[in-house]
Amino acid sequence: MIEEYIEAHIDPEPDELYRLDRLTNLRLLNGRMCSGHIQGRLLKMLVTMIRPDRVLELGTFSGYSALCMAEGMAEGSTIDTIEVDDELEDFIRENLASSPHGQKVRLHIGDANEIMKRFHPATFDLIFIDADKRTYVEYYEAALPLLRTGGYIIADNTLWDGHVLETAPKSPQTRGIMRFNDMVAADPRVEKVILPLRDGLTIIRKINDNRPERVII
Repeated sequence: MIEEYIEAHIDPEPDELYRLDRLTNLRLLNGRMCSGHIQGRLLKMLVTMIRPDRVLELGTFSGYSALCMAEGMAEGSTIDTIEVDDELEDFIRENLASSPHGQKVRLHIGDANEIMKRFHPATFDLIFIDADKRTYVEYYEAALPLLRTGGYIIADNTLWDGHVLETAPKSPQTRGIMRFNDMVAADPRVEKVILPLRDGLTIIRKINDNRPERVII
């Protein structure tokens, strides 16, 4: 498999993240939601390149992606990560506590759109969106004002197993992703590119704060 070839030719997965990936798949439903080795190394690399002081993550799940990003961040920088499922809180906090980078991560439990209101007028350098696909448009509109000009949004699952090619999608998740992709594509406030990695990863760079008169979604 090409994925196995890639894994053999990139940096190895740190031991604590390997264990976390295993625990995620053993103890949680939908374990494939975990970013995993390849995407995790990409997130760490992107963060190392961007060098953010403050990161916001929407959708913590098991904490794997947050810890990958924290690994690439300097001491004194922080990640605020938001998870809506309160039943995951103990599991996430255990994983953060067992990581050498967990002290950079601040966990918030609740609805992301509501919690983001508390951050105003905070400015983030990077925002990672990996939460409810049905509300990606709402996340995007709430997140963009929190992002500094020149900062980045990374959105996961933007190809949604190829379902974005459907002409009459029945799934609300698919419709949400398609609305998001159309909105971002038409938004002159940002530059954007989609990487066909795993389930699709969109990298968005904010270039101005001027809201367009109309974005067709």
